[in-house]
Amino acid sequence: MGKPVSDTLKVSSFLVFFLVHSVQVGIGILSFESAVIEYASYDAWISVIIAGIAVHVVVWMCFKMLKQDEDIFDIHNTLFGKYAGGVLGFLISIYFLILSAVTLRLYIEIIQVWMFPHISVLYLGVVFIILFYYVINGGFRVVAGICFLGTVIPLYLLLTLLFPLEFAYFHNLMPVLNHSVKDLLLSTKEMTLSFLGFSTLLIYYPFIKHPEKAHKWAHFGVMFTIFIYVALTIVAFVFYDEEQLSTVIWPTLGIWKIIEMPFVERFEYIGISSWAMVILPNMTLTLWAATRGMKRIFHVNQRKTVIVFLLIVLIANTLINGHERIMKLSDYVSRMGFYTVFVYIPFLFIAYTIYQKVRKSK
Repeated sequence: MGKPVSDTLKVSSFLVFFLVHSVQVGIGILSFESAVIEYASYDAWISVIIAGIAVHVVVWMCFKMLKQDEDIFDIHNTLFGKYAGGVLGFLISIYFLILSAVTLRLYIEIIQVWMFPHISVLYLGVVFIILFYYVINGGFRVVAGICFLGTVIPLYLLLTLLFPLEFAYFHNLMPVLNHSVKDLLLSTKEMTLSFLGFSTLLIYYPFIKHPEKAHKWAHFGVMFTIFIYVALTIVAFVFYDEEQLSTVIWPTLGIWKIIEMPFVERFEYIGISSWAMVILPNMTLTLWAATRGMKRIFHVNQRKTVIVFLLIVLIANTLINGHERIMKLSDYVSRMGFYTVFVYIPFLFIAYTIYQKVRKSK
C-alpha cells in the first residue's frame, strides 16, 4: 500500500464526471467518423453505442477492483508480486507518457495544416509544455479543476452541430441494421480507440473523497461522452456522403468550415483555438498519471519527474515529422491503448476476482 493521501489533496466525488469525460474527448473526436464508417457504413452509429456500453463494463470492473486496493499499482503488487508488478506499473506509466506525447503532436499537426503552416513545432511545443508544467505542478486538485473547465467552456461547440442540418440528407441513415454483426463489431473496435484515457481512473482513485459515491459519476461521464459521439456521428453521416467521409481526414473540422456568421468568416479557427481547452485536460491528466506512477513505483519526487517527462514529450514532438508518420504513430498508440483497456484490464479483473475468491476460501 502507498502512503495515504491527505484529505486536503482529494477532490469531490462528482468531479469524477469531468475527469472521466474530459480525457475521453480529445483529438480523436475530430476524425473518428472516417474510421468507424469503414466497416459498418452508415450503421456505424450503432457501433458507437456498443463501444460506449463496453466502456461502461470496463469502468465497472475498475471500481470492483479498486474497492480492495487503492490503485492499479497495488493491484499489480497483489497479483504479481513486487518486482513483476513494478514492471507492469512502469509499462502503464510509459503508456500514458506516449499517449500524451502523441496527443500534443496531433494537435500541433492540426494547427499547422489549418491555421499556421510554417509555425515551429519546437516553439509551439515549448508554450504548451510551460502551461502543462504550471497545471501539473499545482497538484491533482488543479488538474481536476482544469478537467472541469475543459468540459464546461467548450460546450458551446455543441451548438455548431445545428448548422450542417440545413444541408442534411437523413435518407443516408436508412435502412437501419443493413450490416452483419461482424461488421458492426469491427466498427466498434475502431470506435473504442476514441474512448481511451478513462483508465487514468485506476491511478487517481485514492485522490477521490467518498470514492463509493464516485462510481455513478464515472458512468454519467461515460454517458455524456457517448451522447456527444452519437450526435456528432449522426450529423456527419447526414452531412457527408460515404465516399467523402472515407477520404476526409478531419470531418468535424470540415463541418465547422461551412459555418458562416456576420462577425466571423472562418469559424474553424475559433473551433481549433477553443480545442486547446479540450487538449489541456487530456495532456495534464495523462502526464500526471504517468508521473504519479513513477512516484508509486520508484518513490521519486513527482515534480522532478514532471520536468523530465515534459522534456521527453517536447523532444519527441520535434522529432516526429510528416503527416503519414504522425498518423501511423497515432494508429499504433491507439491499438496499444485498445489492448491495454479492453483486453488487459478485463484480464486483470478476472485474475483479481479469482485471487480474492481463493484467498477467502483459505
